Parts: sequence; structure tokens; C-alpha cells
Amino acid sequence: MQEPTIKEIDGARVELQFVVTPDEAKPFLEQAAQDLQSQKPIKGFRPGKAPFDAVKNEFGEMKIWETALERIVRNRYVHTIMERQIETVGSPEISVDQLTPGQDLKFTVRAPVMPKATRIADYDKTIVTKEIPAVAESLVDNALSDLQKMRSTEIVADKPVDAHGAVEIDMDMKDGNVSIEDGAAKKYRVYLSESHYIPGFTDQLLGLKRGDTKTFELALPKGHYNKALAGKPVTFTVQVNDVYELVLPELSDAFAKELGFDTITALRQKITDNLKAETRQRAEESAEIELLETLIKDSRFSEIPELLINEEVRRMFDELTHAAESQGMDVDDYISQLKKSPEEIKLDMVPRAMDRIKTAVLIRAIGKKENISVTDDELDTEVDRILAGIKESDLRERVASPDYRDYLSTQMKNRKTIALLKEKSVSFTTGTTE
Repeated sequence: MQEPTIKEIDGARVELQFVVTPDEAKPFLEQAAQDLQSQKPIKGFRPGKAPFDAVKNEFGEMKIWETALERIVRNRYVHTIMERQIETVGSPEISVDQLTPGQDLKFTVRAPVMPKATRIADYDKTIVTKEIPAVAESLVDNALSDLQKMRSTEIVADKPVDAHGAVEIDMDMKDGNVSIEDGAAKKYRVYLSESHYIPGFTDQLLGLKRGDTKTFELALPKGHYNKALAGKPVTFTVQVNDVYELVLPELSDAFAKELGFDTITALRQKITDNLKAETRQRAEESAEIELLETLIKDSRFSEIPELLINEEVRRMFDELTHAAESQGMDVDDYISQLKKSPEEIKLDMVPRAMDRIKTAVLIRAIGKKENISVTDDELDTEVDRILAGIKESDLRERVASPDYRDYLSTQMKNRKTIALLKEKSVSFTTGTTE
């Protein structure tokens, strides 16, 4: 068997030129002859039982070669890239250079190839030093205060609305003299200490008493969901039905017991521990991003195929639109707010897309260099953990599939590699409180 000629060409592609002799093509030609007569039986022979010469006379030798071509190309191409460990992506481009019955078959395959880390930055040293801020007592106090508010009781109060209480109102919103769609509300509860209302709205309610009516004007936020009214002044008319005083429970051992802790000291310690864990996690996430960005900057990579860049940009754009939808926003409205066309947004994403591809390539290269692996037992344990939280049969079947196991194995290797990098290259210090 003549070895193919292999060379790298522009566009992060590889070119493979093949020569297949008639003898090498023979088994594929015989299979092609069987396929042809199975599709259209030859008179006098049972389907698939006619000799090769009979098929050649019936269909012509060129037809047999054309039918065998796909199998020959696929066989030689797949065999070569597997044997040479050439990582191609996407569909290859195939051109037939010579197809003449009885002579050598010549064809060329061109395909994009996965980029490689041609130089890996030194990671056997401290690259990132990150401070883990100490948890201030004021943060613990704030968390306890939030718990108090969550378990507060509301008591009807015969007094004016204050900044710590709540009020129930009937409300009507108008644009000029026209009522706004969905702008009327009955028995609408407003908590004066919360900040998610239209700016200035709660200030207008301060000092009102049960039975009071007030009309005032406020500008809606520029990002308001009603685009026709965003940024415009709107007239509010509110009538106070009831004023409520929020009574907070005492921060005592009894309060802690309601939350499953023996003492208020134990509850406070649990809050402190949780805040420390959150602070540590944020610091580790920030350190990981900084570490990978530094390693990418100091490493070198082969050319990235346009196919991969386009696919990553598409994925990033999908993430952008899904994020908008998850926040209840109309995707077209959200994109229009960015004052760019979808094509311009995608173009802006290209540098970040290339960095994401480089990050994946680098993590994989380092994992291979460090012999990072995932055992079958580790993979089984992770699959079982995922399946334990899934009830849908079709989803369970997908998680248990070989393809998903391969994907999961890759993700686990990546996590192990990143953990190793952080162990080698990240140093943490502990901050102090004043």
C-alpha cells in the first residue's frame, strides 16, 4: 500500500493525497458490484449472486468504480488520520484527481485540523497571588438581619407609613389622561425598605396614612420593559388601604432553634462559615480566570480553523440570547438596545471565541502532558450522581449513553487539569478586617 502524501496548507488545514492501485481497490469494487445488483437484479441471477463480469457487462466498469469510490475514500482517509493521529474537524473536502478503470485511483482530501499548543507557558511556579478577604462582622450582622426580615410578622398599624414598614395600596398609572395597560393594581403590597421599585416611588409613600390618596409623577426607567414609555414621565394615583408595621423576631436562642440551630452563637458561626466559603469560592474563580488568561497569553498556538471560530461564536451568541430570554427580555429588543446588528455583535465576539478555543486546547495539552486520566470507577460514580437527580427516562438514557460518557470523561479530565494548575500556580493569602 502506497503511503499518502501529507502536508499542512493554508487555513489551518491538512492535505492528504492518496494513490490506490487496482489490486488494492478490488475488494471495494466487488462490494460495489454486489450493491449494484442488489439494487437492480440482473436477469438470470439471484439478487447479489451474479459474478463480477456479469455486473460489469450490465452496468459498465466505470459505474462500479464510481460506486466503490465513497468506500475507498472513507476507508483510506479514516485509516490514515487514525494511524497518524491527525485530529480533523468538520467535513473534509474531497477531489478526485484520477478515476479510470484499471488504473491507479488518485484523490485528494483537505480538512481543517484541531489547533495545537505549540508552546506551553511555564506553570510550575506561582503565577497568580489572590487575597481571600476576611469576613467582616458587619456582613454577618447583615445576613442575620435578612433572616429576621424573612421571618418578620406584619401588624396593621394606625400610623403614617415609615421607611421600615409596609403599605397596601390601590394604584393606577396614566400616560397623560390615558390609563396604561397593566398599570392598575389592587391591594398591591409595598415594602418600603426594598429597592426594586421605580426610583422615587417609595419616597412618595412616606408619611401617608390609611385612607389617604396621592397623585404624583415619576419618570419610568430607561430600561423599562414597556419601550414606548421607557424614560417618560407617568402619573401615579395611589390610595392607601392599610399601613403595616414589620415586627422583627428577637435574635435569641429561640430564633436560632426555629432555623435548626441550638443557639444564636451556633447560627452566627454557620453564617460566618458560609460567608467564608463563598468568599473563598469567588477568590478561586477569579484566580482561575486570571491564571488561564495569563497562560494563554504566554503560550503559543497553531492557526485556528475558521470553522471552529464560527462554531464558537455561534455558541456564544446563543448563550447571549438565552441569557436575555431567561431574564424575561425579548431577544430582538435586547439586541436593539446594544445598538449593533447581530453580525456586528458576532464579529465583536471573535477575539473572545478564539481565547475560549485556545483555553480548551491548552487545558487538553497540559492534561496530556501531565498524564491526567479518569478511571472507569470515577466515571461510573459521576454518572450515578447525575442519574440520581434525573427522573425523565429519555434524559436518563442520554446520560447513560457512550457518547455522554465520553463527553463527561473529557469534562472530568479538564477539571482535574485545572485543579492541578491551581495547585501549582496559584497562591492565596488571607485578608484582615479593620
